[in-house]
Amino acid sequence: MRSEAREQGPASAPRANDAGVSARLAYHYLTAVDIEGFSALHALDQVQTQTDLGQVLDIAATRAHLNRALWHVQQRGDGELAVLPPDIDGPCLIANYPQELAGALSELNAERRRRLRIRVAIHHGTLAEGRFGPVGQGPIVVSRLLESQELRSYLAQRVELDLVLIVSASLHHDVIETRFRRLDPANYVRTDMHAKGRSYPAYIYRGDHVTSINKRQKAEIAS
Repeated sequence: MRSEAREQGPASAPRANDAGVSARLAYHYLTAVDIEGFSALHALDQVQTQTDLGQVLDIAATRAHLNRALWHVQQRGDGELAVLPPDIDGPCLIANYPQELAGALSELNAERRRRLRIRVAIHHGTLAEGRFGPVGQGPIVVSRLLESQELRSYLAQRVELDLVLIVSASLHHDVIETRFRRLDPANYVRTDMHAKGRSYPAYIYRGDHVTSINKRQKAEIAS
């Protein structure tokens, strides 16, 4: 997961000049992931949970035919923000990656005492390469979506889910509404969020491919 491509930043990413006062904007797909309840875990469990998340993300990307070695990943204690290369097939990303991520989570949780549950946000927007990582509206928007109370509440309410997904309104309009890769706009419900004095329209996925959990987990939830 520590490739040279990740350390250098996104492929063809804009980079600030030596004075750090200007940079070139470029459009990229961004994903952000956060682990539910991470701060409440003991340190040893946090280490294991981080390891499990890294494994799940790698498996899902491989199955979705995405090369994570080319992603610029900004890791956080309870997740990551990733900038994808500019040549990514957007409909393929939206249609396949969350589905494979849900499948990998289900497989992992079948072997774990404590379920790994995550929130996922995806956006397509502008960014520039800053000294400490990507800057601009792209990283801000995807982070606001990920941290929204609406998405947190949805994961808390839907105890049978291992994963909940939110996408920006612009991504929904530009990608999902094309219906490429059998994307169905009807599977997404609009929500309007407010953070830092701004409004962020978005869509929460409420379709079927993130709802499957194994029989043992269903029995535990029912009890």
